Amino acid sequence: MRQGAKTAIVSAIAAAMLGAGGYGAYSLVGSDSKKSASPAAPKPRTVVAESPSPDLAANGAKAFLAAWASGDLQGASKLTDDPASALAALTAFQQQVKPSAITLTPGVPTTPAAFASATAQPSGAAAKPSPSASAGTSGSPSPSASAAPASQVLLTFKSHVEFANTSNTWDYTGYLGMVKMSDGTAAVDWAPTVINPHLGPGQQIVTQPVYNPPTRVTDRNGQSLQNSPSLNQILANFQTNPPAQNPADAGTGVAIVDPAGKTKPQPLFTVIDPKPGQPIKLTIDANLQAAAQKAADEQYAKDPSHKAGVVAIEPSTGNVLAVANSPATGFNMALQGQTAPGSTMKVITASALLEAGVDPNATMPCPLSYGSGTIYHNDANFKADEPNNTFMQDFTISCNTAFIKQSMASLKSGQLNKQASDVFGIGQNWKIGFPTFDGSVPGAGQSTDETEGEYFGQGKDLMNPLTMASVAATVESGTFKQPVLVAGMPQLPAARQLSPDTLTKLRSMMNSVMTNPSGTAYNALQGASGNIGGKTGTAETSSDPKAATNSWFTGYRDNLAVSVEVINGGFGADAAVPAAAEVLKVGNGS
Repeated sequence: MRQGAKTAIVSAIAAAMLGAGGYGAYSLVGSDSKKSASPAAPKPRTVVAESPSPDLAANGAKAFLAAWASGDLQGASKLTDDPASALAALTAFQQQVKPSAITLTPGVPTTPAAFASATAQPSGAAAKPSPSASAGTSGSPSPSASAAPASQVLLTFKSHVEFANTSNTWDYTGYLGMVKMSDGTAAVDWAPTVINPHLGPGQQIVTQPVYNPPTRVTDRNGQSLQNSPSLNQILANFQTNPPAQNPADAGTGVAIVDPAGKTKPQPLFTVIDPKPGQPIKLTIDANLQAAAQKAADEQYAKDPSHKAGVVAIEPSTGNVLAVANSPATGFNMALQGQTAPGSTMKVITASALLEAGVDPNATMPCPLSYGSGTIYHNDANFKADEPNNTFMQDFTISCNTAFIKQSMASLKSGQLNKQASDVFGIGQNWKIGFPTFDGSVPGAGQSTDETEGEYFGQGKDLMNPLTMASVAATVESGTFKQPVLVAGMPQLPAARQLSPDTLTKLRSMMNSVMTNPSGTAYNALQGASGNIGGKTGTAETSSDPKAATNSWFTGYRDNLAVSVEVINGGFGADAAVPAAAEVLKVGNGS
């Protein structure tokens, strides 16, 4: 934060400069004092190409500064080449910054280079652009400017701004470009930078609450996270953009906001100092974070193409307990990845089929291949058609063709998208405390080929470990809890929940994946106690059947949900399952 000069508004030079109507009146009326029997309408003042003399420019600047500092904003605006824009900007400054007094002291001439550097103007700013390029506070052209360029005399001034209830004052150097008008006077070439050299077109200066940054960012138990390389970006984000803080700890700062209301990172000046910053506790658990990082690193160590992402979530709250990537300093695939989730998507598809009336014990044949156009296959472990399989068995062994055939018969176009959004919160605008990709499932209108692929996590389905961990967490808890990195942050709700009957059946199917000897994640948590369930995924990334596949898993153990993706890791059981098991075995000791 800039602790520069302290703040407020009143002028020591107003009386001396304006006198009894002198300069201000002259610049409004003009230099022609002759009268006529029938006075004609005054000609509009326009900018001329000739530059004002140094004395004329200095006198014009003094008059403008005196009027502004004395609070005569209308008078000050008339001493510019764009009175309407000037009055609007000066009034906004007065109303929003609320200075108690301003002292504006004329300075000295400055160079075009210094002027351009200070006001962020392009080089050659001494030449006034045509009206099509000249802008007032709102970015609109100056209506009184002439079409021809006009040379400026560039001057500085000192601004000393005071505020009520504080001894802090805001001091800065201001800059004026003075032009000659058609009535022979000098006027301020109006631009937002007249108010402050950092102010740009469309921006405003306001006062708003400011806070000191947090003293440190820790895990949920107050433990340090400095040795968690995958969290470096997240920790830095919370240092500079902490969540909602206690208003009682706030100070007041002068800041620039853009037309959308977004504030520049640092305030221009601190009017009232905020209280010392407080530590922030993330929802991260240091022990689970260490386990997740170790699991990701082990996969990456096997092959540098095996980039891995791991996310752990607490189902009862939505609290994010771990975020790990390997390599840790690379792309944050755990939170921002956008890849096909493979058969982990069958958790969502299965929930839709259950709601459509398909019972887990209903017969659901599993052919070796199936497709209306593109012919889809199961993985190499499938050796023959299984005409007598049940829905439960097909989920347990992850039969793609059974899911395609049954979904095309039982689900409507766009229903998978609605199920993902309404029940699992996928594709909504999550605000977890860090930028994320929140999943995408195409709606109605896809081709038959694409729709068939999307039922088992191919096609245009896009997910990451965060979204798939949230899917598992939703099944475990029964309710979507939007993931968050700080407890108490606002959580976007889902439109509805699965019925208790549907949840019971879906949990039983996910449990079978991990406890049935034919399950694709069988014995992944051998010896571990608790309520467990999961789903593996093998995501194809190419039409080439020999191309490497991405390994996926999502699952839960009691109040802990975990998802893992390993790029080029092969089958879900090959890489993602053992990585997830390392984290699930640690458990959630909250």
